[in-house]
Amino acid sequence: MRARRGFLSWAALALAASCGEGADPQTRASVLFSDAEAPEGAPDGTCWHRLTQPALVETVIEQVEVNGGFRTETRQRILREREVAWFETPCPEELPPDFVASLQRALAARGAYDGPVTGRLDTATGAAVRTWQTARGGPDSPVPARATLEALGLVPLRRDPSE
Repeated sequence: MRARRGFLSWAALALAASCGEGADPQTRASVLFSDAEAPEGAPDGTCWHRLTQPALVETVIEQVEVNGGFRTETRQRILREREVAWFETPCPEELPPDFVASLQRALAARGAYDGPVTGRLDTATGAAVRTWQTARGGPDSPVPARATLEALGLVPLRRDPSE
């Protein structure tokens, strides 16, 4: 079986929740999967999201005295290197509207979501996912990590095959 891994955008998750019958055509987006963009050693049949934190760069502008006059010097220094992290997320077909509605209810029961249960991965749902999973050490992303869905009791825990 060919691996279905790679970059999975928030729009792709919204697509999974909204492309059923009667879906609003304005909410449709393309799903991006690329075998070239997956973490090393990712199991076949899994989907992953890449979270990139840009480098933090400081620009310093100084007036330097040169031969009785002044010259402006600009230099940059990297305070923090760019960071890339991967986390496993459900594949789009694993996020039908009834599953997303369960996610919204689970977040609401924990006080993280106060919007309507629509079955759509909208902005409010994404914000609730981000808040809930970040507070528990998860990724700072509106894309639900598989570990977050396991913690909410929405997907089964994966067992180590050696156990």
